[in-house]
Parts: sequence; structure tokens; C-alpha cells
Amino acid sequence: MVQSAMEQIAISKFKATCLAVLENVRRSGEPVLVTRFGKPVAEIVPPRSAEIPRRQLGRMAGTGRIIGDIISPAADEADWEALK
Repeated sequence: MVQSAMEQIAISKFKATCLAVLENVRRSGEPVLVTRFGKPVAEIVPPRSAEIPRRQLGRMAGTGRIIGDIISPAADEADWEALK
């Protein structure tokens, strides 16, 4: 497969048409090289993935186990200095 040359745009034209260039990159998926005096200064590329991240909240629901008493204090009240 032959890869076509990356589109180039002068920085002055990019400044004037920034939103349109960004939309074109998003839609086409093709990167654009921004140049100044013919030398590259930036490369506009589409985002890596538009995939919606998986929900993290509740992901481990049902995977834990309760072993022992979780309501009673772990130590005797006489051992707590704050209660003296």
C-alpha cells in the first residue's frame, strides 16, 4: 500500500482556518503538518481513540468477602487512650 504525503499548511493559513483544519483532521483521520517558512513546527493528528472509557465505579462489586465481626471494635475500650 502506498502512503500518500502528509498534507502541509502554512502557519498563517492554519491560524486563519484553525477550526476547519481541526475538523477535517477529526473527520478524515489524516494528519496535517503545520509549517513556518517551509519548516515543520507542529503536526496535527487525530486522537488515538474515540472509544468511551469503561466505567470504573462498581467494577469490583461482589468480589469481596466479609470475614469475622466488622461492627465490634478491634481492641478493648480500655486499650484506647482517647477514651481515658
